[in-house]
Amino acid sequence: MLTAKIGEFAGVIWNALQGGALTLDALRKATKLKVADLNLGLGWLAREGKVEITKKGASTKVRLV
Repeated sequence: MLTAKIGEFAGVIWNALQGGALTLDALRKATKLKVADLNLGLGWLAREGKVEITKKGASTKVRLV
């Protein structure tokens, strides 16, 4: 089931963000997730209110809330 897989992506992202905020590029490199999988996991975490996503100029950062 895809929902379980998306939950796994969210867990990988959650673990990577334990050290602090990361840009999307740094998060992708830290998690080794494909862009689509990263977006699915971020969507899951954002919907649950677990992450804050901010954009400044061309840079987008993600941090745990």
